[in-house]
Amino acid sequence: MKTFQSSWHIICFFMVFNFHFQRKRQPGTTGNVLPENERNKEDMMQITIGLRQHVGAPCQPVIQAGDRVERGQLIARPEGLGANIHSSVAGMVTAIEPAQSIIIEEDSNQPNNFVPIPETSSPLDAIKEAGVVGAGGAGFPTHVKLAGSIEGGCVIANAAECEPMLAHNIAFLEKSPETIVRGMEYLLDITGASIGYIAIKPKHKKALIALGKAIQDKKNIEIKLLPDMYPAGDERVIVREILGHVMQPGELPSVYGALISNIESIKNCALAIEQRRPVITKDLTVSGRVSRGTQVFFDQPIGMPVGNYIDLAGGLGLGSGEIVMGGPFTGKSVTMENPITKLSGGILVAMEFPKDQRKFGILECECGAGNERLTEIVAGMGGTVVANTMCKRMVEVNGRFRCDKPGECPGQAEKVLQLKREGAEAIVTGTCQD
Repeated sequence: MKTFQSSWHIICFFMVFNFHFQRKRQPGTTGNVLPENERNKEDMMQITIGLRQHVGAPCQPVIQAGDRVERGQLIARPEGLGANIHSSVAGMVTAIEPAQSIIIEEDSNQPNNFVPIPETSSPLDAIKEAGVVGAGGAGFPTHVKLAGSIEGGCVIANAAECEPMLAHNIAFLEKSPETIVRGMEYLLDITGASIGYIAIKPKHKKALIALGKAIQDKKNIEIKLLPDMYPAGDERVIVREILGHVMQPGELPSVYGALISNIESIKNCALAIEQRRPVITKDLTVSGRVSRGTQVFFDQPIGMPVGNYIDLAGGLGLGSGEIVMGGPFTGKSVTMENPITKLSGGILVAMEFPKDQRKFGILECECGAGNERLTEIVAGMGGTVVANTMCKRMVEVNGRFRCDKPGECPGQAEKVLQLKREGAEAIVTGTCQD
């Protein structure tokens, strides 16, 4: 927490929440996987599979309550922009909540195998059938993203693991770099790009060594280093740091001949093409105030409740408070009952909110939490929001406010004084640097 010793204080959102959450990754805790075929009967539970796990409208179910489904079976299709949804477990459909979710009572004995996606005429169609989306949280359907040609351009694997505390992408690179290299080769073929870059921070030395060995015979895949800062994984930061182009707010990387994809999305593309495997699992980081410290779980069933993974991490630690799905900057407050989705990444347990009943101003930034989340934080502390404004880098583009230079946070004295004039006694902010 950044605090001035006066009646006037600034509380930086990230510093508060990273302090509440932070535990260093413990040796030997990466890659802890719950074997599905080793669960006991009492471990069986209801699986809640959301019908909107992507950019676009909710999918339409193709099954009914009372139907039996198998692991990997198609259970919902999009109408328009979206991505197929498959059952992550074998079991019985007990309920369908229109436009929301499908509830499945899982069998006591879960298979390791799955219903493969249909044979397709191209790798791109396999990715579409598998329901691959941006697994880093954006959720844009990957088959749509790959449909445009970038002949002679580049594919960039985003290995920034942008939000602090998240560890599953880097853990996967340490364990299975060859999968990502093969996935990149598929994306190069699909898009017509001539070269692939793996964008990663230099501090991830074990992953860098593994990747270096995996690409040593590859002439068209290279490693590029990103600065160790937030938000290094923002595609505009990646294009700026890797390609030297400054994207304007609202521009797409394709303007500069680039396509950027998250590590887990590339993994899912490779599995769809090679194994005909639909997206039915998610890699997760559990961290913060959990008894066993940071844990990484690979290939966990989509639809499982958050509480299952907190339990696997030893349960809630002393003084635990809010549970956040995602990262410290952009995550959402959830409960133990919320289900894992294709977009889930972190399950972070914070300490209890500090008590602070002062009048707060909100300083909003695109790179961090929005006004709704910051207001929620103030309420959690017992304060009252009396004023709000935006970072001076925010500009309006097509009805949405965007940061014009992510990762280059300016001084905010003017904004601070404005909020103070409007009655704020303290500030909570989601800007990317403090």
